[in-house]
Amino acid sequence: MQLATGHLTYCTNIHPGETWPAHFTALKNNFPAIKMQVSPYKAMGIGLRLSNVASIELQKLENLSVLKQWLAENDAYVFTMNGFPYGEFHHTVVKDQVHVPDWTTSLRVDYTIRMFRILAELLPKGMDGGISTSPLSYRHWHKTAHELQQAKAIGTANILLVAEELIKIKRSTGVTLHLDIEPEPDGILETGEEFINWYEDILLPMGKESIGKKFNIPADEAEQLIKEHITLCYDVCHFAIGYEQHQQVIDELAAKGLKVGKIQISAALKATLPTDADMREPIKNAFARFNESTYLHQVVAKKINGKLLRYPDLPEALGDIDNEMVEQWRAHFHVPIFTEEYGLVQSTQSDIVALLNIHKNKAFTTHLEVETYTWGVLPDAKKLPLNDSIVRELNWVKDQL
Repeated sequence: MQLATGHLTYCTNIHPGETWPAHFTALKNNFPAIKMQVSPYKAMGIGLRLSNVASIELQKLENLSVLKQWLAENDAYVFTMNGFPYGEFHHTVVKDQVHVPDWTTSLRVDYTIRMFRILAELLPKGMDGGISTSPLSYRHWHKTAHELQQAKAIGTANILLVAEELIKIKRSTGVTLHLDIEPEPDGILETGEEFINWYEDILLPMGKESIGKKFNIPADEAEQLIKEHITLCYDVCHFAIGYEQHQQVIDELAAKGLKVGKIQISAALKATLPTDADMREPIKNAFARFNESTYLHQVVAKKINGKLLRYPDLPEALGDIDNEMVEQWRAHFHVPIFTEEYGLVQSTQSDIVALLNIHKNKAFTTHLEVETYTWGVLPDAKKLPLNDSIVRELNWVKDQL
């Protein structure tokens, strides 16, 4: 729905299903009831997630026409899409495979361009559209500094191929589309600083040359086109895990003319660890209840000297609970955003409040998407009827704004 500060929705990666019929059935079964409770009298946007298989099926004219008709009948529209998970996202072991195929492959390029062509067809007139995506690749797949640099270079070149397509779409249709790069723990880009450094040191130098040559334009014009079409997906959970200062990140992006394409409104788990080792065991047990096998739950620990210690998944952190140098844990687990208390552990809900206050005072994007996708793997005590939970999250965000 459109608020004073942008379009608010939830990401449909919450619903299982990998084919377009499965995606569409989930939309039809859930979205109208959710809209009735949060936006009964105004149009409401959809944050559409399509798997690769579903995107191939939806690009068919007959399927696209049926979806357009359904959107019109239900006073709904699509303005943002999630292009991060390519394949299965529920009822399977996802873990690091959420990055497969990564940006070093043509499969990722083809999938993303296909999604953008679908979005250009669905997007309401006069609105910009965005697709969030992987931060190039999973860092730990690249074992040496040279391999990591190679992955960055190849991934960046492939992202620029998408930028070329978005420039062509803008020139032919007038529709503005942007690829929203989503830093996350253990991605090649995992912090705001890494995103900015990559953008300035790799993306812009490569892009000014390739885009300039492709469209026969000067470097400064190529730079502006890149900044229009390649943006940041600000996932609050991911930035909170890294203990990042939101105002500082937003200010630095603005100072450098870099745009935020979308805010993904999400919360992580956190806890302060007592100095008494015996008092840590209950907190360990509280985190262990969230140790499930579907997704990666990276943990970033803050040491008493202020430095950060990163664990690739929750089991590694649980095994280091007695590390006396560590004073706080933050874990990558997209927990419901409408509550801060989870027994002996808490959520990073306060980070959401802080970022939304920054946005409320000076809007820096028009796309707001709640992304809690872990309902199916939450401890039983936190499970509620899905649609009621989505409504509660959306209404909580509306209240904040």
